[in-house]
Amino acid sequence: MSIQTSIWPLVAVLVSLLGAIPIMLSDRNPNLRESWTLVAALTKIAIVLSLLPHVLAGGGWEFVIAQVVPGVPLVLRVDAMGMFFALVASILWFFTSLYSIGYMRTLGEHAQTRYFASFAVAISATLGVAFAGNLLTMYLFYEVLSLSTYPLVTHEQNAEARKSGRKYLTYILGTSIGLALPAMLIVYSITGNLDFQDGGVMAGSGASPELLALVLVLFLFGFAKSGVMPFHGWLPAAMVAPTPVSSFLHGVAVVKAGAFSILRVIFHILGPEQLATANLGWIVCTVAAVTILIASLVALTQDNLKRRLAYSTIGQLSYMILGAGMLSAAGMTGGLLHIAMHAFGKITLFFCAGAIYVAAGKKYISQMDGLGRRMPITYLAFMLGSISIIGMPPLGGFISKWNLVLGAVNSDQMILLLVLLISSLLNAAYFLPIVYRGFFAKAADPVYEEGIKEAPLFCLVPLSVTASASLALFFYPDIFVTLAQLALFP
Repeated sequence: MSIQTSIWPLVAVLVSLLGAIPIMLSDRNPNLRESWTLVAALTKIAIVLSLLPHVLAGGGWEFVIAQVVPGVPLVLRVDAMGMFFALVASILWFFTSLYSIGYMRTLGEHAQTRYFASFAVAISATLGVAFAGNLLTMYLFYEVLSLSTYPLVTHEQNAEARKSGRKYLTYILGTSIGLALPAMLIVYSITGNLDFQDGGVMAGSGASPELLALVLVLFLFGFAKSGVMPFHGWLPAAMVAPTPVSSFLHGVAVVKAGAFSILRVIFHILGPEQLATANLGWIVCTVAAVTILIASLVALTQDNLKRRLAYSTIGQLSYMILGAGMLSAAGMTGGLLHIAMHAFGKITLFFCAGAIYVAAGKKYISQMDGLGRRMPITYLAFMLGSISIIGMPPLGGFISKWNLVLGAVNSDQMILLLVLLISSLLNAAYFLPIVYRGFFAKAADPVYEEGIKEAPLFCLVPLSVTASASLALFFYPDIFVTLAQLALFP
């Protein structure tokens, strides 16, 4: 792979962080504040896209920030896997910013300047995770992401928000410091470096299967942003945050950073071949399969729409980890592809939940009968997002789930195939009734229903675009498929 030295990876990471400064200085001018947000978002997308052609050609970009310890610099390296995540996050941040304007203004939310500034810092940390060139750099940006999102989780500043914030930091920081950090030290003590390498930096290290299993488990549970059970409780609790926060941070950035970090470790630290030789894939698959099934069953019981989406996210994140644990070409491809396919589908569903709350003030599914007739665009988008998450054609989620199914079949893991099929049926069971009730159920209060209309355009346009993108990704998945293949099979 041709690696070129360039400062642009650093610029891509920092542009939104620097944008937080004029955002905070524009506290008295909301139009200017939000203009800075959108300018920073568009600039970030432009820089990421400018780095894309060289990566698609099989190359990469690198920038060394500083030397920290011998053999372990703070380094940014844009490879295919990092570009995959960065592309998803940067594009969806722009649409979340648009959506936030409509949501926060319509509801008259307080502390909007702090909200937009914290978001800008968080997306910088997200791209830092994506573009990290080694385990130390990824770990540091992972922790910055945890801290920068705390003000967003506790945005409401009431007792419930503070309690959820404490739970959030306890789970996220407790696991990363108590589990992932020791695992990183073990890797360094064995190999002398923490670089992400094709085939895994620990490949050929002579580590025993028992030690590899220990490191694998520490990382698997240490990156708890991935929501694997039993370290998943922070995610439903974090739904107390405003819906745009849930949409992006808990549908795209935070949770995907956790899953992405685990995939990085499996692909580029431990190495798929070494894990297969040591027969350790079953550990990953067992944890993921249990999480998928339990989370899907719990989602069925949730009447609060955002909590149902939260438990759905817990299950869907483990699809990514399950694919990696299969250690087969199709399975690993499906796991990586699901980062993008789930992101566009799930952010659409969260956008729709927020639009319903803005337009009708409804949080509970049992209160949403007939709303689809008053909000047809929102409910059509919700239907498309749901179909994508379920994994049905012609939506993008089918592409990733098809690869996961192939991975299970090709590796002769029929139990995992059964898990995938059962969980997809459960996905349908907890999503499709929402659509049916919205369009066909009789409203409990027809008079009230007549006063409801679609949410403002700043809410409606982003959810329409992301729903359309989920549809388009079924027909045109090429860019993500290419990046996934380059990441896994360079």
